[in-house]
Amino acid sequence: MAPDAAEVADRLSAIGEELADLALERLRQTADSLRHGEEPDPDWSAEEKRITRARRSVEKAVQLLAGPSSAGAGLDDGP
Repeated sequence: MAPDAAEVADRLSAIGEELADLALERLRQTADSLRHGEEPDPDWSAEEKRITRARRSVEKAVQLLAGPSSAGAGLDDGP
């Protein structure tokens, strides 16, 4: 049996959390480099930005699948 939209939204929500964790890890790597007086890898910043954009897209998909009754509920549209 094929999953319904709510099940897919739940899986996407979990993926969004994983993406948030990845983005935070890149930010931690950058901060650690700066704390040690080193130049951070510019690829970390670029990757963090790509991951964050992907997370926002996944969150939008979750919102669309959840339907109009949950529009904006619990989602962060911030930077």
